[in-house]
Amino acid sequence: MAKTTKKIVAIGGGAIKFKRKRYDFATAQTTPIDKEIIKLSGQKNPTLCFIPTASMDSKSYTKIIKYHFGKSLGCKVKVLNLVTNPPSFDKIEKIIMGADIIYVGGGNTRMMIEFWHKLGVDKVLKRAYDGGKVMCGLSAGAICWFKFGNSDSNKIEFGKEKSMIKVSALGWIDAVLCPHYDAEAERKPSLKEMMKKEKKLKSIALDNCAAIEIIDDKFRVITSSKTAKCHLVYWDKDKFIEKDITSNKYQPLKNI
Repeated sequence: MAKTTKKIVAIGGGAIKFKRKRYDFATAQTTPIDKEIIKLSGQKNPTLCFIPTASMDSKSYTKIIKYHFGKSLGCKVKVLNLVTNPPSFDKIEKIIMGADIIYVGGGNTRMMIEFWHKLGVDKVLKRAYDGGKVMCGLSAGAICWFKFGNSDSNKIEFGKEKSMIKVSALGWIDAVLCPHYDAEAERKPSLKEMMKKEKKLKSIALDNCAAIEIIDDKFRVITSSKTAKCHLVYWDKDKFIEKDITSNKYQPLKNI
């Protein structure tokens, strides 16, 4: 039996918008990355399961994803709402396992992970991952595949004055993930302090329009902007290290 390839694409951020009350393909900043996700599925018109838990099943977000991945990129988009009207476990399983791509939206990471554990979604997602489906997403949808994340969940729940926090995620990749590294002023200083307390793990910090593609035990960086970068962030004893990873060539994941 052929070995199943495990696939993750974690995107640091990037806008997909409507312009003047209509979808404008030109404003989809992550399109080259999204095309790579579709390519990884091995299907010309793959079925994409969108999970908007982190945005509380946002209808406007769902509409944008349907237009972008459906109308513009040719996917058959299915939506798995878990907050407003949670489906049965059997239906959750059917929707996830019937897709070629699992795309997780941005928002409140901590709340999303709690919902997933409560409903058993985490277990189905792991089966999908082990079965070779493309697991991907943006911001919270990037953090979720890693052990921990640099998250704004407290700010979303309790107000702008709250600081970034370290959240536990699914733990499939043994690293910390930080999205929006170049786009949100608090990300760099908060990650620096967060990693000062983290003795064993390193952090992958993704700019908007940058993604890390992980295929089994190898990874590479893909971007949809010339200036977007992926950074490796950690402390070496008392020295703070921030390295740019710019190569789009696959390299061993153990290098992180």
